[in-house]
Amino acid sequence: MSLHNKKLGKDGEERAVIALESAGLEIIAKNYRSKTGEIDIIALESETIVFVEVKNWSVFGMEDLRYGVDIKKQRKIIKTAKFFLLENRKYSNMIIRFDVVFVSNNSVNHLASAFTECV
Repeated sequence: MSLHNKKLGKDGEERAVIALESAGLEIIAKNYRSKTGEIDIIALESETIVFVEVKNWSVFGMEDLRYGVDIKKQRKIIKTAKFFLLENRKYSNMIIRFDVVFVSNNSVNHLASAFTECV
């Protein structure tokens, strides 16, 4: 990934954080990494822990969005989420949700419950 795309990705993640916080979610981690992968944002919404993947429309063309979080990516996020929950047992009894936030130059679209573990 080029330096330009990394900056766009970071900017998109910051815009996603602002949107999620404005919607009442509490951010507990950003760019969580483990041996299994990375999760862009981890947040709390009431009794739900939310694992969020951020996709930048500036990086992925509109025509590529449907491929942005394919089955392989979903499985990797789910595996990483399980690893996070093993490391952070205080969240292990919470409801789990997987969201995607699409960020473009002029909008931030939050898709709650974008996928489930049954993929």
